[in-house]
Amino acid sequence: MNKSIFNELYIKAFKSGNPLYFFIAINLLVFVVLNLIGVGEFLFTRHTETADWITLQLSMPAFLPELPYKFWTVITYMFGHRAFFHILFNMLWLYWLGQIFMDYLNKRQFIFTYITGGIAGGLFFILFYNVFPAFSNALQSATLLGASASVMAVVVATATLLPDYAIRMLFFGDVRLKYLAMVYVLLDIFSIAGANAGGSIAHLGGALLGFVYINQLRKGNDWSKIFQKKPKLRVATNNKSTVKTTRLPDQEVIDLILDKISKSGYESLTRAEKEQLFIASKKE
Repeated sequence: MNKSIFNELYIKAFKSGNPLYFFIAINLLVFVVLNLIGVGEFLFTRHTETADWITLQLSMPAFLPELPYKFWTVITYMFGHRAFFHILFNMLWLYWLGQIFMDYLNKRQFIFTYITGGIAGGLFFILFYNVFPAFSNALQSATLLGASASVMAVVVATATLLPDYAIRMLFFGDVRLKYLAMVYVLLDIFSIAGANAGGSIAHLGGALLGFVYINQLRKGNDWSKIFQKKPKLRVATNNKSTVKTTRLPDQEVIDLILDKISKSGYESLTRAEKEQLFIASKKE
């Protein structure tokens, strides 16, 4: 039974083709491996030097002279966690809002939002620590670790796409995404003067990326096309051969449908509009 459960999880994470499950799985795997190394090391040496060293190699430094020697951390930092509650809340929000995101947009757009949201968060982190005097004393030792900026990009992108979409929250009832995103952004702004200033700054970078990307998408500028696969060339063997294609909705049509959803909700769509949105969501 346990084998079948793990097999099912493996298929969902790595074989389903869903980037939401894939990113969650990578984050969880890194978390588990790091902490297992830390626990094993502690039991024999009462220290966690190896786990701490690996964590440092995944973390992105704020100190610019160090960054060229750890260039890979611009990507790796957004998949690493050591604290349980850090990864718990990040993955819960990624799962909840990521599912909504994937209902209306496609896999390529989700991957783009997560990765570039993390990069934008990292750039904000580096910028703030190198520009503002408040962080000068911590500059050389400050590092960034965790998926928070990427998750924030997905959260704000989803809220920008569907501002009036409501989710039910414990103690609060139905809350519209636009209010949820606004509260989180404000809390991060206030937290810049707190103990986790670097994390809050990175969140704001991810949030800005998510907001700008969806607004550009509404204007017909899909930045995620940089990840689009080039179509393979086909050679016709004779003049009579034909290739059957499925006509995908134009971006302008999709924008109109998304505007209708933001104003009147998903249930206001006609059957034809729902079909068009579904076809567009499956476009790679």
